[in-house]
Amino acid sequence: MTEQNRSVPTVADAPAVADPNRLDGLKALVTGGASGLGLATAQLLAARGAEVAVLDLDPSGAGAPLLGIKADVSDDASVRGGVAAAVGRLGGLDILVNNAGIGAVGTVEDNDDEQWHRVLDVNVLGMVRTSRAALPYLRRSAHAAIVNTCSIAATAGLPQRALYSASKGAVLSLTLAMAADHVREGIRVNCVNPGTADTPWVGRLLDAADDPQAERDALNARQPIGRLVSAAEVAAAVAYLASPAAASVTGTALAVDGGMQGLRLRPAER
Repeated sequence: MTEQNRSVPTVADAPAVADPNRLDGLKALVTGGASGLGLATAQLLAARGAEVAVLDLDPSGAGAPLLGIKADVSDDASVRGGVAAAVGRLGGLDILVNNAGIGAVGTVEDNDDEQWHRVLDVNVLGMVRTSRAALPYLRRSAHAAIVNTCSIAATAGLPQRALYSASKGAVLSLTLAMAADHVREGIRVNCVNPGTADTPWVGRLLDAADDPQAERDALNARQPIGRLVSAAEVAAAVAYLASPAAASVTGTALAVDGGMQGLRLRPAER
């Protein structure tokens, strides 16, 4: 069949379900799924009926009903082994959530080459490795979805986040390119762009500040809703993009940032 004649998947190709937000019968894999946003996402996918495996450097945080598998997204052999093990135990793969990532603080002067290589290797190439290993299995699914964890740092200039922002900007572009590459295979690819979320990583940053409470207040004020985004709110966005309810959504970046990306509010009246 030629590329021109290959049929484009439609909503009708998605499995018929009574509630399109449910994930019953679907198999999901979440990287970095033993803590923070990844754990919240894995738990919500499971609560909505999916069978869920997580890949993590330390999968011990992923309790039942999650299936924890040790893997390092910076190592291709480890990723391939972890994905194969997950698929073998789940009996297939329908949903991949590329969530594993690491942070970095500083301007372009503050992070050396080794740090740049490390963050880009985990945050960008980690998604490449996992997606590459998962694609052969996703192609067999009647409901194939990839959701990448991006960031507000991809669309807004944040101070002291040069390296991290560069990695997430790459994730945004990668998401769009993957969506174009795989749409005719029936594989949807989207990303979520969280604002500053109340996660263990942010907690460690706050603890290291000279005045943790003042720093938290500043982060709260930076988002128009006046507070940090919760892990549960990000997980809900991922679950939507992974679900049959989003069968016509691909190549989309869904902001979960309390309005930070799009709103420009006037100063509050005193």
